[in-house]
Amino acid sequence: MRMSPYSLRPGDPSAIKGVKINRHALRRAWSFAGPYRLSIALFMVAIVVSAVLGILPPLLFRQILDNAIPQKNRGEITFLATLLVVAAMGDAFLSIVQRWFSTRIGEGMIYDLRVALFDKVERMPIAFFTRTQTGSLISRLNNDVIGAQDAVTNTLGSVVSNVVVLVTTMAAMLTLEWRLTLLSLIVLPLFIIPAKRVGRKLSAISREQMNMNATMNTQMTERFNVSGALLVKLFGSRRTEVSTFAGRAAKVRDAGIKQAMYGRTFLVALGLVAAVGAAAIYGIGAHLVVSGTIKVGTLVALAALAPRLYQPLTGLTNTRVDMMTALVSFDRVFEVLDAPVAIADKLGAVDLVDPQGRIELRDVWFRYPPAASSSIPSLEAPGLEHSGDPDQDVLKGISLVVEPGETVALVGSSGAGKTTLSSLLPRLYDVTGGAVLIDGLDIRNVTLDSLTAAIGVVSQDPHLFHESVLSNLLYARPDASMEAIEVACRGARIYDMINALPDRFETIVGDRGYRMSGGEKQRLAIARLLLKQPAIVILDEATSHLDNENEAQVQAALEMALSGRTALIIAHRLSTIRNADRIVVLDAGQIVEQGTHEELIALGGFYARQEYLGENHSPVTDDR
Repeated sequence: MRMSPYSLRPGDPSAIKGVKINRHALRRAWSFAGPYRLSIALFMVAIVVSAVLGILPPLLFRQILDNAIPQKNRGEITFLATLLVVAAMGDAFLSIVQRWFSTRIGEGMIYDLRVALFDKVERMPIAFFTRTQTGSLISRLNNDVIGAQDAVTNTLGSVVSNVVVLVTTMAAMLTLEWRLTLLSLIVLPLFIIPAKRVGRKLSAISREQMNMNATMNTQMTERFNVSGALLVKLFGSRRTEVSTFAGRAAKVRDAGIKQAMYGRTFLVALGLVAAVGAAAIYGIGAHLVVSGTIKVGTLVALAALAPRLYQPLTGLTNTRVDMMTALVSFDRVFEVLDAPVAIADKLGAVDLVDPQGRIELRDVWFRYPPAASSSIPSLEAPGLEHSGDPDQDVLKGISLVVEPGETVALVGSSGAGKTTLSSLLPRLYDVTGGAVLIDGLDIRNVTLDSLTAAIGVVSQDPHLFHESVLSNLLYARPDASMEAIEVACRGARIYDMINALPDRFETIVGDRGYRMSGGEKQRLAIARLLLKQPAIVILDEATSHLDNENEAQVQAALEMALSGRTALIIAHRLSTIRNADRIVVLDAGQIVEQGTHEELIALGGFYARQEYLGENHSPVTDDR
């Protein structure tokens, strides 16, 4: 399997010194900077002007000491002092301008990257989410996006500023006294040599820390929802969870300490080198003053300019470290943005207009896609390679026609392929062989928006967002009127319950709808489906976990939902399937029988052998 350049593990040397990765990240970053290029240009201009203004004070001090004071020229002293004030005010103003542009560019980049990441993740196939750790994904949208933005604003601005300051300062120092300037450059190799090693080490630590942060975020994300918290409490695993979290947090802490100490030691060493250079300028320069080779003002100016020579050198060597570390964030962001989308609209895809609901499966074969085509290694469990799906066909030559308005029940034993088959209709997965058609159109040639608009699904455990009842209903049709919403709720037999709530439609349903009972969640999901008004309805074990009273209410709501619509019902309760127009029996990914309940019983085959007398018994055991 070909490795993505982003799939490198912490500690892999190519993750640090891979020039191709860095160049790609920079190119992609520049493409995202398109709307801000004028602002970046003005930002650079402000930096350059500010850097040039920075060399004026030492030169003005030299003029005062060497000329104005010896000549006792009070007017020149006043004029030069005024220039010093003007230069200081101009530098202060430019500092504010730089900050404004930096903030505008940085926050804009964060916004664009986050929106692009969110949009990309929303377009990823369902197979991507079955493998991806949610916490790792959230870490990309938060921590890594900020790191990437830092590379564009702070690091880029620092590079330009340091280069301009270095060039202008060196030019000024060479003009004043070339011998002392060359002396100050002797220590230059001591800045450059350690930069490579420290940069690589800090980059490796940074990547490792990001991965460990993602692991820690994943644990929090999974344990802080209702299902995770309930599981922890029921199994009494609080101490184990705290211990595991403490271990992961300790690794993040230790990496942070290591990173801070490497960075601080590096800066202290560079500071010592700069101090040695400055001491040399003062010592040798003083001898030159005594011998009359240079004047005091020149020495003072050189001494004042020396920090402006070493500070950019320190900054530039440290910028290499910062840039390499920040590019790790870019790598991780673009790893997601550049990942291929396995299921998307084809070029020339057409809308499914006024769908009638005719479904046709033509010799459909299906096996789950391999990890390499549907997942990103670094978003799975840390330290693990891709975990593969069974390399075998789940559906084998399925051919079936469902006419508009017909209700077909899918039954079969565990692993028969019922839910898999229903997942092919909205293109949660694409067929491996054969074709799925709706109204005679291959769904691979239909736009995804029009396809999903034509299909409504009510699952065994319908998902509700942690928002109000109204918000969850409007998710199906944001422009729906309250009158339409109330009609849908009455049809789903849920209106009276909602009306009895303290805040009625503004009541918050809780995480995954846990503040509502199973029957209420199902009926709310049916109301949402009625509001959507799809031509095709898929019911995936919609009544399997309900008691008899709730089931009766949901069944009544389902009658309204199925009226005049094509329906596929995955169920194991006899009360759900016996009234279907047709029952299709699946076994090991193949259709083995089909007919009405009475016909299949009379046939005495697979369905009949699984049949039990009584409403609460199931012909088969449900599965996925």
